[in-house]
Amino acid sequence: MPSAPMPSASQCRPAPLAADLRVALMRSVRRLRQEKSSEAISDGQYAVLSVLDKHGPMTPRELAAHENVQPPSMTRTLNVLVDAGLVERTDHPDDGRQVLISISEAGAREVAETRKRRDAWLTRRLAELSAEDREVLARAALVLREVVAR
Repeated sequence: MPSAPMPSASQCRPAPLAADLRVALMRSVRRLRQEKSSEAISDGQYAVLSVLDKHGPMTPRELAAHENVQPPSMTRTLNVLVDAGLVERTDHPDDGRQVLISISEAGAREVAETRKRRDAWLTRRLAELSAEDREVLARAALVLREVVAR
């Protein structure tokens, strides 16, 4: 695969660059989301499984805040995940009025398989690039982390 052409000076100005990056990132995310372990799990449901896998048990309210959704929406998502056996509800150890949601073994397998598929797809695509383009993307990944951390 040939190297990407160098961007023009006008493409490096903040506004055009923002537009180009937005489109490229959104298309990338949409394509990566296609690589998942099960078509039965929605992107929102997978996001909840991923959060629980990474951060451990949380209350439904904490999950809703983390995912920027309203608690009733999170409750619906959690009900589907509980019914599918992908998460488990347990009593909160410190507050009897609340429950904790944790990922089940089946849910952890779904997350692991989806991550494996997404990494494999991206690895295959990156292997088609030149070493120089991979270096550019490695630097871009660092810069993008910095941009979103601000």
